[in-house]
Order: sequence, then structure tokens, then C-alpha cells
Amino acid sequence: MEVLKVASNSNPNKVAGALAGVIREKGKAELQAIGAGAVNQAVKAIAIARGYLAPSGVNLVCVPAFTEVQINGETRTAIKFIIFPRD
Repeated sequence: MEVLKVASNSNPNKVAGALAGVIREKGKAELQAIGAGAVNQAVKAIAIARGYLAPSGVNLVCVPAFTEVQINGETRTAIKFIIFPRD
């Protein structure tokens, strides 16, 4: 599954475009965000991507979960959003 990492300074429109492209190409994607600002941008991007894909009949579903990632040898808790089209 394609993993897109989102930061607090990520442009949600660009993330949404990348997310829509991955969904069209691979069928599902994962966004990872660490921190409140990054989670905010990720949620905005998901909402925007739904708007991008809706005209072609694709309705996105998002499942949030916790995950642990290694950054500079340190374990951090991140939120991951698993995104896929509703059947």
C-alpha cells in the first residue's frame, strides 16, 4: 500500500491530488501524520480528495488508526488513515 506522509506545513490541495492519484492507480492508500497540525492537514486533504473523486463515482472511506514509526532512532506514535473506495 502506498504511504503518503503529511506534515503540519503540507499543502492539503497537493496532498489531496497525490492521494486521488494513488487511489486511481492502486485502489487504496495510507496517510501518516505525527502531531495535531499534521493530522489537521491530512483530514483536510482527505475531504478535498473526496471532492476530486466524487464526479467519477468514487466514494472514499477513511479508517483512522494508531501506528508507531521510527524517527532518528526514536519511536513516535503517529496516526495513520487507511483510505479506500466504498464498494
